[in-house]
Amino acid sequence: MKTLTDYMAMNYRMEIVEDKEEGGFVVSFPELPGCIACGETMESAISNAADAKKAWLEAALEEGIEIHEPDSLEEYSGQFKLRMPRSLHRSLAEHSKREGISMNQYCVYLLSKNDAVYSK
Repeated sequence: MKTLTDYMAMNYRMEIVEDKEEGGFVVSFPELPGCIACGETMESAISNAADAKKAWLEAALEEGIEIHEPDSLEEYSGQFKLRMPRSLHRSLAEHSKREGISMNQYCVYLLSKNDAVYSK
């Protein structure tokens, strides 16, 4: 069985969101449900999050709650196949050529730009 030290050493993904209504920042750990902290600055929110993570893990160990380990990027290859209409393929090829980059790079750019919009 893992100890608090073992879990604290694991790299849990941290999500930081600016609280535009109240001010400051809110930090959460998606793999640790309900583990949330906030702070007036990003630095204080991150520091508070480390304390919240420790308290959350201590409570989970005491109560016998299952603690999930962080997701590993090794599970993801970075590749997937995508079927699309020929007209879209042509449009993407033309846009990437105009930008002077590969179509693969252009598609990654578009996906990351769109992901950033939906991640807010």
